[in-house]
Amino acid sequence: MSMSHPLPPQSAAGLHRRAHAAGRRLRPTAALAVAAFALALAGGAPAQSQSRADSIDDPAVARVIVKYRAAGTLMRQALAARSGAAVTTPAESTHGPQQAAAMARRSGLALADGRVVDERSQVLLARGLSSRDLAQRLSADEEVEYAVPDERRRALALPNDPLFAGGPGISPVAGQWYLRAPDGERVSAMNALGAWDIATGAASVVVAIIDSGVRPEHPDLADVLVAGYDFIADAADARDGDGRDADPSDPGDWTSEGLCGVGESASPSSWHGTKMAGLVGAHTDNGLGMAAVARGVRVQPVRVLGACGGYDSDIIAGMLWAAGLSRNPVVNPTPARVLNLSLGSSGSCSAAYRDVTERLEAAGVVIVAAAGNEEGLAVSTPGNCPGVIAVAALRHAGTKVGFSSVGPEVAIAAPGGNCVNLAGECLYPIVTTTDSGTRGPVRSTYTDGYDYSVGTSFASPLVAGTVALMLSVNPALAPGEVRTMLGSSARPFVAAGTAGVPQCHAPDGRPQDECVCTTATCGAGMLDAAAAVRAAVAAADGAGDENEGGGTGGGALDLPWLLALAAGLAVPWALRRWPHRSKG
Repeated sequence: MSMSHPLPPQSAAGLHRRAHAAGRRLRPTAALAVAAFALALAGGAPAQSQSRADSIDDPAVARVIVKYRAAGTLMRQALAARSGAAVTTPAESTHGPQQAAAMARRSGLALADGRVVDERSQVLLARGLSSRDLAQRLSADEEVEYAVPDERRRALALPNDPLFAGGPGISPVAGQWYLRAPDGERVSAMNALGAWDIATGAASVVVAIIDSGVRPEHPDLADVLVAGYDFIADAADARDGDGRDADPSDPGDWTSEGLCGVGESASPSSWHGTKMAGLVGAHTDNGLGMAAVARGVRVQPVRVLGACGGYDSDIIAGMLWAAGLSRNPVVNPTPARVLNLSLGSSGSCSAAYRDVTERLEAAGVVIVAAAGNEEGLAVSTPGNCPGVIAVAALRHAGTKVGFSSVGPEVAIAAPGGNCVNLAGECLYPIVTTTDSGTRGPVRSTYTDGYDYSVGTSFASPLVAGTVALMLSVNPALAPGEVRTMLGSSARPFVAAGTAGVPQCHAPDGRPQDECVCTTATCGAGMLDAAAAVRAAVAAADGAGDENEGGGTGGGALDLPWLLALAAGLAVPWALRRWPHRSKG
């Protein structure tokens, strides 16, 4: 989930200057109303206060993401003023709109500027009405492309695991069972071992982890990470002394009782983003710790979640930046081909998320998201958005884990970890990188059968890593092709009636725990990483065969494959020119 950044109080004179720079001067009454509102949000703080207008997570403050029309008067005048010359296109601007003054004059509402999302989008704030009502009022303005409430999302994760082989003396004894070929006991295992016989990931493929940030000092993540960014706008939420900055390190997201709302219990730091990063790209075959799905790819940490989750505006800004579609606040030198979002919350896909997912898909970027941990209820946002590969979670035996959400939006199901036993050591968790600190970082380590990881959060990066392997052998694949190949290569779900477990049904508002998956509830089938990578290879080859024995591991390929990949590389890069709480 994304979190907000505080904005400094704005004086009436400053608002007048902004309106004048945009080619419009406010009437004095409107300017005073906006200035008074900005000061009210900041608690009457003086101009030198560090508070910002959107720093207060106050239910009385309406928060709305507004995207302005590219051809509208406000955007054209603002862009012309920024350039100091001719009107430019929004894509040419590295700044974003701050149009509260102009929108206040047009709407008659007292509005304040919130954070910038991208070159044509921002957050607007108001009091005296709900976020939904404010969005409806602003949507009616001809200058506005859309206006939607800026909601919080949360990391979709339950608690936390080591070493691939497992065995006596290892916790859990099953080790990284989910990466092996399936057998009679571990039916849902994804067969990453078989995929590694073909390729282990190309360094040219970047996977962005849109999450809580990472602990870069973890030895299994050394030299894996590329430069990321911290998009949490609110300094208090960010806990790193400032707002958005170039350091996506996770300082810890622990909470005290009631911090995130009345009745919310205290919790230790989750190190959620570090866990996701390890599952995708941790060092492998190095005699240390764990194995990752796509060991040769690079991982980009994009921090959008703090102690109480994060705001949509920060999440969306991070998604656009990670894909190289936004230069706000800086250019991303290593745009990602795959985004992993193990976060979300209930609700339908908003216009803002539809907009960003459509833009990313058109740019050739694959979005993988956790379906949610709502115990058989509907898929969370953004997993329920068009074009997103939503992932449901399976028990080791192949049935749906009790906590996993279900629904027609789910594309594929993957191991999500389960404990089987009700006390003592968790038998089938998902092993990954973490830190031992309960608040701030203390020591790099791994989750295990006692500090265990289970949830759709952990199923999602297993799919994202598989997608990275597919793009490593066939970089020309479009997002729709990736989704189709994942589905067509998936293994069938276990048969209905297995061990007396009921069949999953469409979400109807009633919880449903362990159940037997169907293609209408848990996606096309169980993830088979080896089959998915073979399908990508066959598509690149054009011959339709599976090229058995054609891979050497470590991403090494022979000359014909190198020529095929070189030819394909031009396609996706040409295409590029065009809550949430974490789910654990």
